[in-house]
Amino acid sequence: MSAVLKCAPSFVPMQPEDIDAVLAIEQGAYPFPWTRANFADSLASGYSAWCCRIGNVLVGHAVMMLVLDEAHLLNVTIAREWQRRGHGQLTMQHLFAMARTHGAKRMFLEVRPSNASGQELYRRLGFETIGRRRGYYPAGEAREDAVVMAVDL
Repeated sequence: MSAVLKCAPSFVPMQPEDIDAVLAIEQGAYPFPWTRANFADSLASGYSAWCCRIGNVLVGHAVMMLVLDEAHLLNVTIAREWQRRGHGQLTMQHLFAMARTHGAKRMFLEVRPSNASGQELYRRLGFETIGRRRGYYPAGEAREDAVVMAVDL
């Protein structure tokens, strides 16, 4: 068996009992992480929420809202110690497949201008900048804009 296959992540639907581990990843990755309520509300709303695992280890998660023929990526996070190994790209490919399965033709997302590595990943995956949301993200005493990106599925 190849090492690549042995280390390939699996994607399983996020469950309420995953939230503690998901929060730990969020808090380790961002200065302004999502809250327990954000994840609980997403699950209660029926959003497409996924855990990325390698074996029994949670390495990342994602939340996507599907509405009619559009997908809106709300959160995708890979644990710091697992970043830059292709797991973000594989998670996005999984989300693309799930969105297409539900009839989505286009995916949208917001990303901080300060998140250069995130923007780089999204561009590699075909996303293009389509706008900007002023003061979208918390940033300490101030607010940070969001770069709005989209890709045709």
